[in-house]
Amino acid sequence: MGYRVAVVGATGNVGREILNILFERGFPADEVIALASKQSLGKEVSFGDDDVLKVRVLDEFDFEGIDIGLFSPGSKVSAVHAPRAGEAGCVVIDNTSHFRMEPDVPLVVPEVNPEALDGYRNRNIIANPNCSTIQMVVALKPLHDIAPIKRVVVATYQSVSGAGRAAMDELFNQTRKVFFNEDVKPKAFTRQIAFNVIPKIDSFQPGGATGEELKMVRETQKILAPDIAVTATCVRAPVFVGHAEAVNVEFAAPISAEEARAALAGAEGVELVDDPEADGYVTPVEAAGEPAVFVSRVREDDTVPFGLNLWVVSDNLRKGAALNSVQIAEALAERYL
Repeated sequence: MGYRVAVVGATGNVGREILNILFERGFPADEVIALASKQSLGKEVSFGDDDVLKVRVLDEFDFEGIDIGLFSPGSKVSAVHAPRAGEAGCVVIDNTSHFRMEPDVPLVVPEVNPEALDGYRNRNIIANPNCSTIQMVVALKPLHDIAPIKRVVVATYQSVSGAGRAAMDELFNQTRKVFFNEDVKPKAFTRQIAFNVIPKIDSFQPGGATGEELKMVRETQKILAPDIAVTATCVRAPVFVGHAEAVNVEFAAPISAEEARAALAGAEGVELVDDPEADGYVTPVEAAGEPAVFVSRVREDDTVPFGLNLWVVSDNLRKGAALNSVQIAEALAERYL
């Protein structure tokens, strides 16, 4: 018996990717419903090679009888409609930031903390973490199991797709304008993004950190362990798809680069590509369209007693958002529904 699944925000980057992944992985759905705002009424989205779904209006939709809702419509919309769906008996897997830090909502990466799914019954809502957090904790979990992590220092290089379609268009258009020596006026970003990097994602918070940086700190602690110290600098880079991270990790016990590579090579969801002699490492170009979290440049940090440096890359629209949501749905269907 299959499930009735609603994809909310089906016309956006992540929503379309969720539909692709549901089909690719053969999720057992008897019916898939595409939902979006009134502005998308009448539009069509693809589901698989041949099927086309007519977009229906979220505001008017009754979630009674829907088993799973995969939400990616923006935080303000999820804040209104996710509880409404949950009260109707639909289990919501929400890709926005709205519910992530609420104590009675599980924040889940299936390769890292699947046991947290037990808490979904509290409100029928499960939160999908931030894209940068997901790829980092997938890489850190097998190492944390060997030697407890004390501190993480991470600098991200995040693609423009994380900011939506308008941001991707802006990178494309600005790149063309630079080549033709035309005037570049930022709209989606605070600075020119073409041939540049911007050390600001989300708004600045008291103390100087951005919202994106605080998400990485708080979500990592909620998923892995509350006593891990985390500091992040999140940077937008002129890349269309794929986030990269330079991660420095301090452990409470000895762990060598060789031990780390062995653990990562056998870890679920991780693909180790680390061969300096053959110039073996992964960049966002190679990671785009792939489901794995790629780890490269594993090396020891001699400035602390037990330290490692890692280079972590993943497709932010797939594992960083859509794939993780579908994997949560798969785990939910297998163990609970």
